[in-house]
Amino acid sequence: MKYLIVFGCLFVATLAESYGDATIRIGLFERTGAPQIFTIFAGAVLLLVYGVMLNLAPLPFGRIVGLYIATLFLVWQVVAFVSFRAVPNAPILLGGALIVAGGLIVSFWKA
Repeated sequence: MKYLIVFGCLFVATLAESYGDATIRIGLFERTGAPQIFTIFAGAVLLLVYGVMLNLAPLPFGRIVGLYIATLFLVWQVVAFVSFRAVPNAPILLGGALIVAGGLIVSFWKA
């Protein structure tokens, strides 16, 4: 049950951070006036949710951060595609594979 809670917290945190950053980018570069302020504020709220959810995950911070980084890379690619139609190229995929591998090592290697 503990790991289900961890993955739930990570999933919500990664979605909130990814969409929070994307929302702020949209607010900064694609909106003006009141819609711009509202969009940036909405992004800030999502980033607050990210911080809270990451810290609610019931694992030591050092272990959760490795898993979070791996999860964040994967979710970020989905958000980049959905929000900006950005398709990852070979360097992003290779670098991302290294990020995911490193995150899994940090989180699960018992020294």
